[in-house]
Formats: sequence, C-alpha cells, structure tokens
Amino acid sequence: MSNEQIARRSKADRGGQTTRETPTGQPILELDGVTKEFGTETAVADLSLSVYEGELLTLLGPSGCGKTTTLRILAGLETPTSGTVTLTGERVAGPGTFVDPEQRDVGLVFQDYALFPHLTAAENVAFGLTDEDESERETRVAELLDLVGLDQYRDHRPGQLSGGQQQRIALARSLAPEPAVLLLDEPFSNLDISLREEMRQEVRRILKEAGVTAVSVTHDQEEALSISDRVAVMTDGQVEQVGEPRSVFEDPRSRFVANFLGRASFLPGRVEDDAVETPLGSVGTDRLNGPADAYDGASIEVLVRPDDLRAVPANESTADGRIVGRQYLGPNFIYAVEIDDGATLRCLHNHVESLEDGLPVSVDIVADHSLAWYPME
Repeated sequence: MSNEQIARRSKADRGGQTTRETPTGQPILELDGVTKEFGTETAVADLSLSVYEGELLTLLGPSGCGKTTTLRILAGLETPTSGTVTLTGERVAGPGTFVDPEQRDVGLVFQDYALFPHLTAAENVAFGLTDEDESERETRVAELLDLVGLDQYRDHRPGQLSGGQQQRIALARSLAPEPAVLLLDEPFSNLDISLREEMRQEVRRILKEAGVTAVSVTHDQEEALSISDRVAVMTDGQVEQVGEPRSVFEDPRSRFVANFLGRASFLPGRVEDDAVETPLGSVGTDRLNGPADAYDGASIEVLVRPDDLRAVPANESTADGRIVGRQYLGPNFIYAVEIDDGATLRCLHNHVESLEDGLPVSVDIVADHSLAWYPME
C-alpha cells in the first residue's frame, strides 16, 4: 500500500473523533465558510466552527495562524471577505449583512484589560449598564464584584489593583450586560508566570458560575488545555483539529497538532502483520490508535512523548542510542537520545536520575495508553 493511500485511510479512520466530541443542543455561535483576506494575504481560509451554549472554546495556534483575526470577526471588528457569522440564530455578518460591534450581543476582554483609569472598580463594572436604573445597576455591580471576589476593592482605581485583580474587574465589566458570548483575547499574557496558573482556574470558575458561553484565544498550549471545554487548533487560517483537550493531546490528527501540543518525537517503523517494527523493537498494532494492521508493509511514524519513554544505561553492543543532550526542568530532566537510525527521542526522568551526555542507553516504551501514528512523510 502506498503512503498516499495510507494517508487517505488513516485520516478517514480518525474522522469520527470530532463528531463524537460535538456538544449536543443548538450552537450559540456559528462560522460557516468564513474567509478574511488582507490584500493578497489570506488570514482566515474557509473556516467553519460552532460554539455551544455554556462552553469555553479556545482557539489555539502559533502567531499568524488566524486566531486573533477570527476573534475580531466574531466581535465585529473585522468584516469577513466571504462566509457567514451567526449569533443566537441571527446572521451578524455575511453577504449583504453586517451588524456593528456595539449592536452584537458579545462582550470582549482585551489583552491589556482596557479599564478606565479614572473610574473605580465598581464604576468600571457599571460602565456598560446603561439601561438599568440606579438600584438595579448597584445590585448587578455588587453581584459581579462578589463573583470575582473583589467586593472589598470596589472603591479602588485600576492603578491601585494588581494585574490579576485588574483582569477580574475587566471580566466583571464584560459580564455585566449579560452577553450571549464572551470573547477573551490572550487573557493571561500580561500576568506574571507565577500568577497565570491561579488566574486560569479562577477565570474558568467565574465563567462557569456565570453560565456564560466564551471563546478564548491563546498561543499557550498549557493554558488552552487547562481551562477549555474544547480546543480548536489552528494553522494557516484553518482549524486543524477541534475536540476535548485530552483527546486532542492524546490523539492529534496531524503531525502539526502533535508537534504544537507539547514535545513530540516520531519513532519510524514499518507495519508487518500485527506489529510495527521500529529501531526500539516490535510494537503491537493493538497499542496504536486506529487499525494500523490494515496497512501491512507501509512505513509509518509513531508519536511518543517524553513520558512515554525511559532511557536505561546499556552496553554499547545492546544500546539503542546515546544521550546527546538534557534539559533540567526542576522536578524532571528531559534527555535527548539519538538512536541508531539518526532520529532523536526525548525521555522524561525524575530529577534524581542523572544520565551523562554520551552515555549509551536502551530506550523502553513505557506508555500505558494507545499511541497516535502517521504515514511516513
């Protein structure tokens, strides 16, 4: 079987994943065939995506992949060149239709929070509540300040608040008018690293308690995987894969997704009956995602991450390769092992296990889960 045939079949074998992970019910937000061109450059290309009530969906991808342009199209800050955007059943962008940003039922949390420096926290939260009387407005502001845990800071101005507190006030202000969808543009990028993890979970808690539907944009894989109900991985203006964080990480449908989500190594092999023969020995096809045994004689690559592998000191005569580098991560080392066919694999070890550069090692596959695989490029 040719590599072209295996590529087509392996993609088909994986095709049911996205459907199984689609939430039930009617979508709140839909993009259908959306394209955005800037002169000769195409930022978003024929993108179709649905966001469902109450979910937090994150657009994840490298710089220039089109995720921020997509968010701006949703907000009404950019007009799509073609395609349609529908919000709560109403078309807000498409041929002959464009609803201005202020007329869309969306909230937007900017990367720099965009708080009014001369207003107090309470006044910032109340800014968008123009249709309520004073009593209703005060009640709503009190509810939101309590939700974000900052009621005691109601009279503080932004300059008197920490970055995390400013973020929560910006979130409360965007939630105040009860938008159908909340859009978050790189919401944690301005925070210190030590604060980001705490704020990720805090923002997720706030959104879930408020019952709001949200779309977030980030290039940070850890952020996307930790806060999202679903992740849409983008490249070249298109969605490469969308699904629940765990399945997108554990069963990436392309080499791009595998490489982008964490450290990926690719172990070359050839399918022979019910096994894949690799430089590390035979791997049963029952350990792989999808029916690889149907591709007898084909060359494939098996995705292995650092925690799937373990390097063990060995004699030169029995070694699979040798240590060619290591990265210290505090609790762990990641060792780079160059195996005999020239490929480099990465192995995760506890920080107390010190292996020197140049040490001959054998490499064991210790994964206790099924392994993704791809046709050889």
